[in-house]
Amino acid sequence: MKFYKNIIAGVMAWTLCCGPLLAQVNDPGQLDGRVNAVFTSIPFLRINPDGRTGGMGDVGIAISPDVGAMYHNASKLAFATSEAGVGLTYTPWLRELVDDIYIAYLSGYKKLDDLQAIGISLRYFSLGEINFTTITGEPAGFFKPNEFAFDLGYARKLSDNFSAGITLKYVRSDLARGQEVGSGNLVKPANAVAADISFFFQNDEMSLFGNDAKLALGAAVTNIGNKVSYSETSTRDFIPVNLGIGSALTMNFDEHNSLTFALDINKLLVPTPDLADSSNAHREKSLLSGVFGSFGDAPGGFSEELQEFMYSIGVEYWYNNQFSVRAGHFNEHRLKGNRKYVTVGLGLKYSVFGLNFSYLIPTTAQQRNPLDNTLRFSLLFDFAGNIKDADL
Repeated sequence: MKFYKNIIAGVMAWTLCCGPLLAQVNDPGQLDGRVNAVFTSIPFLRINPDGRTGGMGDVGIAISPDVGAMYHNASKLAFATSEAGVGLTYTPWLRELVDDIYIAYLSGYKKLDDLQAIGISLRYFSLGEINFTTITGEPAGFFKPNEFAFDLGYARKLSDNFSAGITLKYVRSDLARGQEVGSGNLVKPANAVAADISFFFQNDEMSLFGNDAKLALGAAVTNIGNKVSYSETSTRDFIPVNLGIGSALTMNFDEHNSLTFALDINKLLVPTPDLADSSNAHREKSLLSGVFGSFGDAPGGFSEELQEFMYSIGVEYWYNNQFSVRAGHFNEHRLKGNRKYVTVGLGLKYSVFGLNFSYLIPTTAQQRNPLDNTLRFSLLFDFAGNIKDADL
Protein backbone atom coordinates (compact mmCIF):
# COMPACT_ATOMS: atom_id res chain seq x y z
CA MET A 1 0.00 0.00 0.00
CA LYS A 2 2.78 2.43 0.95
CA PHE A 3 4.55 1.59 -2.32
CA TYR A 4 1.54 2.66 -4.35
CA LYS A 5 1.16 5.86 -2.35
CA ASN A 6 4.76 6.76 -3.04
CA ILE A 7 4.08 6.25 -6.75
CA ILE A 8 1.03 8.53 -6.51
CA ALA A 9 3.06 11.15 -4.67
CA GLY A 10 5.70 11.08 -7.37
CA VAL A 11 3.12 11.42 -10.11
CA MET A 12 1.53 14.37 -8.29
CA ALA A 13 4.85 16.20 -7.92
CA TRP A 14 5.73 15.53 -11.56
CA THR A 15 2.33 16.77 -12.66
CA LEU A 16 2.67 20.01 -10.70
CA CYS A 17 5.94 20.97 -12.37
CA CYS A 18 5.84 19.17 -15.73
CA GLY A 19 2.30 17.95 -16.39
CA PRO A 20 1.35 20.75 -18.82
CA LEU A 21 4.36 19.80 -20.94
CA LEU A 22 3.29 16.19 -21.37
CA ALA A 23 2.02 16.72 -24.87
CA GLN A 24 5.50 17.82 -25.91
CA VAL A 25 7.15 14.40 -25.51
CA ASN A 26 6.27 13.43 -29.07
CA ASP A 27 8.48 14.20 -32.03
CA PRO A 28 7.69 17.84 -32.99
CA GLY A 29 8.03 16.92 -36.62
CA GLN A 30 5.41 14.21 -36.39
CA LEU A 31 2.21 15.84 -37.61
CA ASP A 32 0.14 12.74 -38.36
CA GLY A 33 -1.02 10.14 -35.88
CA ARG A 34 0.46 11.95 -32.87
CA VAL A 35 -0.99 11.88 -29.38
CA ASN A 36 -1.83 15.50 -28.57
CA ALA A 37 -4.20 15.50 -25.61
CA VAL A 38 -5.45 18.76 -24.13
CA PHE A 39 -4.33 19.19 -20.53
CA THR A 40 -5.63 21.49 -17.79
CA SER A 41 -5.09 22.16 -14.12
CA ILE A 42 -7.59 20.87 -11.54
CA PRO A 43 -8.98 18.17 -13.87
CA PHE A 44 -11.18 16.75 -11.09
CA LEU A 45 -13.73 19.44 -12.07
CA ARG A 46 -14.55 17.25 -15.08
CA ILE A 47 -15.02 14.03 -13.09
CA ASN A 48 -18.72 13.19 -13.06
CA PRO A 49 -19.72 12.86 -9.37
CA ASP A 50 -23.34 11.81 -9.98
CA GLY A 51 -24.47 8.22 -9.43
CA ARG A 52 -27.43 8.30 -11.79
CA THR A 53 -25.62 9.64 -14.84
CA GLY A 54 -22.56 7.57 -13.96
CA GLY A 55 -24.59 4.56 -15.08
CA MET A 56 -25.56 6.24 -18.38
CA GLY A 57 -22.15 6.86 -19.93
CA ASP A 58 -21.95 10.22 -18.08
CA VAL A 59 -24.79 11.82 -20.06
CA GLY A 60 -26.73 14.38 -18.03
CA ILE A 61 -27.12 17.71 -19.81
CA ALA A 62 -30.69 17.16 -21.01
CA ILE A 63 -32.14 14.26 -18.98
CA SER A 64 -34.88 14.92 -16.43
CA PRO A 65 -33.84 17.26 -13.59
CA ASP A 66 -32.63 15.96 -10.25
CA VAL A 67 -30.02 16.84 -7.63
CA GLY A 68 -27.25 15.88 -10.07
CA ALA A 69 -28.19 18.82 -12.26
CA MET A 70 -25.80 21.08 -10.36
CA TYR A 71 -22.90 19.34 -12.09
CA HIS A 72 -24.33 18.84 -15.58
CA ASN A 73 -26.81 21.67 -16.16
CA ALA A 74 -28.19 23.77 -13.31
CA SER A 75 -30.82 25.41 -15.50
CA LYS A 76 -32.82 22.15 -15.39
CA LEU A 77 -33.67 22.79 -11.73
CA ALA A 78 -36.35 25.28 -12.79
CA PHE A 79 -38.29 22.31 -14.22
CA ALA A 80 -37.85 20.03 -11.21
CA THR A 81 -41.17 18.49 -10.19
CA SER A 82 -40.23 18.27 -6.52
CA GLU A 83 -40.12 21.10 -4.02
CA ALA A 84 -36.65 20.09 -2.83
CA GLY A 85 -34.11 17.31 -2.99
CA VAL A 86 -30.78 16.30 -1.46
CA GLY A 87 -28.27 13.73 -2.67
CA LEU A 88 -24.99 12.25 -1.44
CA THR A 89 -22.67 10.28 -3.73
CA TYR A 90 -19.56 8.32 -2.79
CA THR A 91 -17.10 7.38 -5.54
CA PRO A 92 -14.04 5.22 -4.75
CA TRP A 93 -10.98 6.26 -6.78
CA LEU A 94 -8.15 3.96 -7.87
CA ARG A 95 -9.81 1.26 -5.81
CA GLU A 96 -7.67 -1.45 -7.42
CA LEU A 97 -4.54 0.20 -5.94
CA VAL A 98 -5.53 1.98 -2.71
CA ASP A 99 -8.51 2.13 -0.38
CA ASP A 100 -8.49 5.70 0.96
CA ILE A 101 -8.88 7.84 -2.17
CA TYR A 102 -12.43 8.92 -2.94
CA ILE A 103 -14.74 11.64 -4.24
CA ALA A 104 -17.68 12.73 -2.08
CA TYR A 105 -20.48 14.80 -3.62
CA LEU A 106 -23.23 16.53 -1.65
CA SER A 107 -25.86 18.40 -3.62
CA GLY A 108 -29.33 19.80 -3.15
CA TYR A 109 -31.90 22.21 -4.52
CA LYS A 110 -35.00 24.12 -3.46
CA LYS A 111 -37.80 25.39 -5.67
CA LEU A 112 -38.58 28.99 -4.76
CA ASP A 113 -41.76 28.93 -6.82
CA ASP A 114 -42.93 27.47 -10.12
CA LEU A 115 -40.50 29.67 -12.07
CA GLN A 116 -37.23 29.54 -10.17
CA ALA A 117 -34.98 27.36 -8.07
CA ILE A 118 -31.67 27.52 -6.27
CA GLY A 119 -29.09 24.76 -5.96
CA ILE A 120 -25.97 24.08 -3.94
CA SER A 121 -23.25 21.44 -4.10
CA LEU A 122 -19.93 20.48 -2.60
CA ARG A 123 -17.42 18.15 -4.27
CA TYR A 124 -14.53 16.86 -2.18
CA PHE A 125 -11.67 14.81 -3.63
CA SER A 126 -9.50 13.15 -1.00
CA LEU A 127 -6.21 11.63 -2.15
CA GLY A 128 -5.57 9.85 1.12
CA GLU A 129 -2.35 10.27 3.07
CA ILE A 130 0.88 10.65 1.13
CA ASN A 131 4.39 10.00 2.45
CA PHE A 132 6.62 12.53 0.68
CA THR A 133 10.35 11.92 0.27
CA THR A 134 13.23 14.05 -0.99
CA ILE A 135 15.13 13.33 -4.20
CA THR A 136 17.59 11.32 -2.11
CA GLY A 137 14.85 9.25 -0.51
CA GLU A 138 14.81 10.99 2.85
CA PRO A 139 11.38 11.37 4.55
CA ALA A 140 9.83 14.79 3.89
CA GLY A 141 6.69 14.45 5.98
CA PHE A 142 3.13 13.28 5.57
CA PHE A 143 0.38 15.20 3.84
CA LYS A 144 -3.28 14.70 3.00
CA PRO A 145 -3.78 16.22 -0.47
CA ASN A 146 -7.31 17.21 -1.36
CA GLU A 147 -9.40 19.27 -3.76
CA PHE A 148 -12.87 20.71 -3.38
CA ALA A 149 -15.39 22.81 -5.27
CA PHE A 150 -18.32 24.68 -3.73
CA ASP A 151 -21.12 25.61 -6.15
CA LEU A 152 -24.13 27.90 -5.76
CA GLY A 153 -26.63 27.99 -8.62
CA TYR A 154 -29.80 29.78 -9.68
CA ALA A 155 -32.24 28.66 -12.39
CA ARG A 156 -35.27 30.44 -13.83
CA LYS A 157 -37.88 29.64 -16.45
CA LEU A 158 -37.93 32.18 -19.25
CA SER A 159 -40.99 30.57 -20.85
CA ASP A 160 -43.13 27.49 -20.39
CA ASN A 161 -40.50 25.40 -22.19
CA PHE A 162 -37.19 27.18 -21.70
CA SER A 163 -34.96 28.01 -18.74
CA ALA A 164 -31.54 29.48 -18.03
CA GLY A 165 -29.18 29.08 -15.12
CA ILE A 166 -25.99 30.49 -13.68
CA THR A 167 -23.67 28.88 -11.17
CA LEU A 168 -20.86 30.48 -9.20
CA LYS A 169 -18.13 28.31 -7.70
CA TYR A 170 -15.01 28.43 -5.61
CA VAL A 171 -12.35 25.80 -6.24
CA ARG A 172 -9.28 24.90 -4.20
CA SER A 173 -6.65 22.32 -5.11
CA ASP A 174 -4.15 21.53 -2.33
CA LEU A 175 -1.95 18.71 -3.62
CA ALA A 176 1.51 19.16 -2.11
CA ARG A 177 1.54 22.33 -0.04
CA GLY A 178 4.93 23.19 1.41
CA GLN A 179 6.89 20.77 -0.75
CA GLU A 180 9.77 22.07 -2.83
CA VAL A 181 9.72 21.69 -6.61
CA GLY A 182 12.88 22.77 -8.36
CA SER A 183 15.27 25.15 -6.65
CA GLY A 184 13.49 26.72 -3.70
CA ASN A 185 10.15 26.76 -5.51
CA LEU A 186 7.51 25.94 -2.91
CA VAL A 187 4.21 24.34 -3.87
CA LYS A 188 1.09 26.22 -2.80
CA PRO A 189 -2.64 25.54 -3.18
CA ALA A 190 -4.27 26.59 -6.43
CA ASN A 191 -7.45 28.67 -6.08
CA ALA A 192 -10.04 29.54 -8.71
CA VAL A 193 -13.33 31.39 -8.91
CA ALA A 194 -15.46 30.23 -11.81
CA ALA A 195 -18.97 30.25 -13.25
CA ASP A 196 -21.28 28.03 -15.30
CA ILE A 197 -23.87 29.29 -17.78
CA SER A 198 -26.56 26.81 -18.81
CA PHE A 199 -29.79 26.50 -20.79
CA PHE A 200 -32.56 23.91 -21.00
CA PHE A 201 -35.54 23.36 -23.31
CA GLN A 202 -38.21 20.70 -23.14
CA ASN A 203 -41.31 19.85 -25.18
CA ASP A 204 -43.51 17.39 -23.32
CA GLU A 205 -46.46 17.57 -25.70
CA MET A 206 -45.19 15.17 -28.33
CA SER A 207 -46.35 11.85 -29.70
CA LEU A 208 -44.01 9.20 -31.10
CA PHE A 209 -45.18 5.86 -32.52
CA GLY A 210 -48.48 6.39 -30.78
CA ASN A 211 -46.88 7.01 -27.36
CA ASP A 212 -46.59 10.18 -25.32
CA ALA A 213 -43.06 11.53 -25.65
CA LYS A 214 -40.86 14.36 -24.42
CA LEU A 215 -37.88 15.94 -26.16
CA ALA A 216 -35.32 17.88 -24.12
CA LEU A 217 -32.29 19.87 -25.23
CA GLY A 218 -29.59 21.43 -23.10
CA ALA A 219 -26.34 23.36 -23.28
CA ALA A 220 -23.83 24.39 -20.63
CA VAL A 221 -20.50 26.19 -20.56
CA THR A 222 -18.87 25.22 -17.28
CA ASN A 223 -15.80 26.21 -15.25
CA ILE A 224 -15.32 29.64 -16.81
CA GLY A 225 -12.66 30.85 -14.41
CA ASN A 226 -9.20 32.23 -13.81
CA LYS A 227 -6.01 30.41 -14.70
CA VAL A 228 -4.16 28.87 -11.75
CA SER A 229 -0.65 27.99 -10.63
CA TYR A 230 0.77 25.75 -7.90
CA SER A 231 3.79 28.00 -7.27
CA GLU A 232 4.86 31.63 -7.52
CA THR A 233 7.21 31.06 -10.44
CA SER A 234 5.37 28.60 -12.67
CA THR A 235 3.16 29.59 -15.59
CA ARG A 236 -0.56 29.76 -14.87
CA ASP A 237 -2.66 27.10 -16.59
CA PHE A 238 -6.27 26.85 -17.67
CA ILE A 239 -8.83 25.06 -15.57
CA PRO A 240 -11.14 22.75 -17.60
CA VAL A 241 -13.55 25.21 -19.23
CA ASN A 242 -16.00 22.97 -21.07
CA LEU A 243 -18.81 23.25 -23.60
CA GLY A 244 -21.48 20.58 -23.41
CA ILE A 245 -24.61 20.13 -25.50
CA GLY A 246 -27.12 17.36 -24.97
CA SER A 247 -30.44 15.90 -26.00
CA ALA A 248 -32.83 13.41 -24.45
CA LEU A 249 -35.91 11.69 -25.84
CA THR A 250 -38.31 10.06 -23.40
CA MET A 251 -41.16 7.76 -24.45
CA ASN A 252 -43.93 6.91 -22.00
CA PHE A 253 -45.41 3.60 -23.11
CA ASP A 254 -48.03 3.64 -20.36
CA GLU A 255 -48.36 4.91 -16.81
CA HIS A 256 -45.84 2.33 -15.59
CA ASN A 257 -43.14 2.11 -18.27
CA SER A 258 -40.89 4.79 -19.77
CA LEU A 259 -37.66 4.78 -21.74
CA THR A 260 -35.13 7.60 -22.27
CA PHE A 261 -32.39 7.86 -24.89
CA ALA A 262 -29.77 10.57 -24.35
CA LEU A 263 -26.73 11.96 -26.15
CA ASP A 264 -24.12 14.42 -24.85
CA ILE A 265 -21.24 16.02 -26.76
CA ASN A 266 -18.48 17.80 -24.85
CA LYS A 267 -15.40 19.82 -25.80
CA LEU A 268 -12.78 21.52 -23.64
CA LEU A 269 -12.56 25.24 -24.39
CA VAL A 270 -8.84 25.52 -23.71
CA PRO A 271 -5.89 25.90 -26.11
CA THR A 272 -4.53 22.85 -27.90
CA PRO A 273 -0.75 22.30 -27.51
CA ASP A 274 1.37 22.68 -30.64
CA LEU A 275 3.97 19.96 -30.69
CA ALA A 276 6.21 22.02 -32.97
CA ASP A 277 6.22 25.02 -30.59
CA SER A 278 8.73 24.48 -27.79
CA SER A 279 7.80 27.83 -26.22
CA ASN A 280 4.42 26.52 -25.03
CA ALA A 281 2.75 29.69 -26.26
CA HIS A 282 -0.67 28.11 -25.76
CA ARG A 283 -0.19 28.38 -21.98
CA GLU A 284 0.35 32.15 -22.22
CA LYS A 285 -3.04 32.90 -23.77
CA SER A 286 -5.64 34.83 -21.80
CA LEU A 287 -8.86 33.22 -20.67
CA LEU A 288 -10.98 34.80 -23.40
CA SER A 289 -8.51 34.18 -26.22
CA GLY A 290 -8.07 30.61 -25.06
CA VAL A 291 -11.81 29.94 -24.91
CA PHE A 292 -12.79 31.55 -28.20
CA GLY A 293 -9.68 30.37 -29.99
CA SER A 294 -10.14 26.76 -28.91
CA PHE A 295 -12.31 26.00 -31.95
CA GLY A 296 -9.54 26.76 -34.44
CA ASP A 297 -6.15 26.41 -32.76
CA ALA A 298 -5.41 22.70 -33.27
CA PRO A 299 -2.12 22.39 -35.20
CA GLY A 300 -3.64 19.58 -37.28
CA GLY A 301 -6.45 21.81 -38.50
CA PHE A 302 -10.17 21.09 -38.62
CA SER A 303 -9.72 17.32 -38.56
CA GLU A 304 -7.87 17.56 -35.24
CA GLU A 305 -10.51 19.90 -33.84
CA LEU A 306 -13.10 17.20 -34.51
CA GLN A 307 -10.97 14.73 -32.56
CA GLU A 308 -11.38 16.86 -29.43
CA PHE A 309 -15.12 16.21 -29.14
CA MET A 310 -16.15 13.60 -26.55
CA TYR A 311 -19.37 11.62 -26.99
CA SER A 312 -21.65 9.99 -24.43
CA ILE A 313 -24.77 7.98 -25.09
CA GLY A 314 -27.09 6.61 -22.44
CA VAL A 315 -30.38 4.85 -21.96
CA GLU A 316 -32.64 4.69 -18.91
CA TYR A 317 -35.71 2.51 -18.35
CA TRP A 318 -38.14 3.17 -15.50
CA TYR A 319 -40.84 0.88 -14.17
CA ASN A 320 -43.57 2.43 -12.07
CA ASN A 321 -41.23 5.27 -11.13
CA GLN A 322 -39.69 2.92 -8.56
CA PHE A 323 -37.10 0.81 -10.38
CA SER A 324 -34.74 1.79 -13.19
CA VAL A 325 -32.09 0.13 -15.33
CA ARG A 326 -29.40 2.19 -17.06
CA ALA A 327 -26.57 1.72 -19.53
CA GLY A 328 -24.26 3.93 -21.53
CA HIS A 329 -21.01 4.40 -23.41
CA PHE A 330 -18.36 7.14 -23.33
CA ASN A 331 -15.92 7.70 -26.19
CA GLU A 332 -12.87 9.91 -26.51
CA HIS A 333 -10.56 9.91 -29.54
CA ARG A 334 -7.48 7.72 -29.17
CA LEU A 335 -5.17 10.69 -29.84
CA LYS A 336 -6.92 12.92 -27.30
CA GLY A 337 -6.93 10.72 -24.21
CA ASN A 338 -8.45 7.45 -25.48
CA ARG A 339 -10.98 7.08 -22.65
CA LYS A 340 -13.53 4.53 -23.73
CA TYR A 341 -15.84 2.69 -21.39
CA VAL A 342 -19.26 1.15 -20.91
CA THR A 343 -21.37 1.84 -17.84
CA VAL A 344 -24.37 0.13 -16.26
CA GLY A 345 -26.55 1.25 -13.40
CA LEU A 346 -29.61 0.65 -11.27
CA GLY A 347 -31.99 3.02 -9.52
CA LEU A 348 -34.41 2.31 -6.68
CA LYS A 349 -36.99 4.62 -5.16
CA TYR A 350 -39.27 4.10 -2.21
CA SER A 351 -41.27 6.93 -0.67
CA VAL A 352 -38.84 9.80 0.03
CA PHE A 353 -35.69 7.66 -0.30
CA GLY A 354 -33.75 6.70 -3.39
CA LEU A 355 -30.59 4.78 -4.27
CA ASN A 356 -28.48 4.82 -7.42
CA PHE A 357 -25.71 2.40 -8.31
CA SER A 358 -23.33 2.58 -11.25
CA TYR A 359 -20.46 0.43 -12.52
CA LEU A 360 -17.80 1.26 -15.10
CA ILE A 361 -16.35 -1.34 -17.49
CA PRO A 362 -13.27 -0.37 -19.56
CA THR A 363 -13.35 -1.23 -23.26
CA THR A 364 -9.70 -0.52 -24.13
CA ALA A 365 -6.62 -2.08 -22.61
CA GLN A 366 -4.39 0.80 -23.71
CA GLN A 367 -5.97 3.39 -21.40
CA ARG A 368 -6.98 2.47 -17.85
CA ASN A 369 -9.61 4.45 -15.96
CA PRO A 370 -9.40 5.16 -12.20
CA LEU A 371 -13.01 3.94 -11.97
CA ASP A 372 -12.36 0.63 -13.76
CA ASN A 373 -14.59 -2.08 -12.29
CA THR A 374 -15.67 0.22 -9.46
CA LEU A 375 -19.13 0.38 -7.90
CA ARG A 376 -20.26 3.83 -6.82
CA PHE A 377 -23.55 4.78 -5.21
CA SER A 378 -25.82 7.69 -4.37
CA LEU A 379 -28.32 8.18 -1.57
CA LEU A 380 -31.12 10.63 -2.31
CA PHE A 381 -33.93 12.24 -0.35
CA ASP A 382 -37.01 13.67 -2.03
CA PHE A 383 -38.79 15.91 0.43
CA ALA A 384 -41.89 16.27 -1.71
CA GLY A 385 -42.34 12.61 -2.61
CA ASN A 386 -44.27 11.24 -5.54
CA ILE A 387 -42.04 12.66 -8.25
CA LYS A 388 -42.73 11.68 -11.80
CA ASP A 389 -40.07 11.22 -14.46
CA ALA A 390 -37.27 10.05 -12.21
CA ASP A 391 -35.76 12.38 -9.74
CA LEU A 392 -33.10 9.72 -9.20
